Amino acid sequence: MTTTPETTIPVVRSLPGPGEYMCGLTYAGRLLWHSDQDANRIWAIDPRFGEVVRELECKRVRADLTHRDGLLCQIGGRPKRIVLIDPGTGEITGRQEVLPPSGRLTGIESTADGMWMCLRDPAVLQLRDHATMTVRREIPVEGWPSGLTCVNQVVVYAEFDTGLVRAVDTRTGEIIGAVRVEGRPTGMAWDGYSIWYCDFDARRFKAIRVEDVVNSSRWQVPRQ
Repeated sequence: MTTTPETTIPVVRSLPGPGEYMCGLTYAGRLLWHSDQDANRIWAIDPRFGEVVRELECKRVRADLTHRDGLLCQIGGRPKRIVLIDPGTGEITGRQEVLPPSGRLTGIESTADGMWMCLRDPAVLQLRDHATMTVRREIPVEGWPSGLTCVNQVVVYAEFDTGLVRAVDTRTGEIIGAVRVEGRPTGMAWDGYSIWYCDFDARRFKAIRVEDVVNSSRWQVPRQ
């Protein structure tokens, strides 16, 4: 078990969110893509200024968001599945079932190795095959995950209720970082330099340093 941190790590950048129910977040094409369940929208946001540069209607938003092969991948529907969306038109081009069907899925991030997911009750990280969505690896974790991102071989996941962010080395399954952040984090993204998260209560996107999340004495922080 890890020790619960008492201090809150600093936010290095903060931008306003366009909606009120912050769900998904991913980084693609130098833009932050963000989904909102109540607004039924996905927005593309320029992280330099916080300007909304594209807006898509999506009535199936339920949780996190990622991208793969030129498409947005949104957790949506009941039961939850992955909805594939054309980022240019907003058209739904396909769906991928996540079996067994349930409401446990809260976070996704596409990588070269497959699709990493976080699920609740019990809390686990899963690596699934992109094409078949079969489970290739499962790692039990602590807490109540609400969203995640990947920094090379490390999965970083957030906990809405506690305001904690944890880092897991996927090679060993070991937690190599646990920090407290401002607010209540949901969706997460890594832009190659900073980790962004949605602060649900503040309705803002906040960036934190990778070095503040990961215990650098136990893992080499990547440089871009």
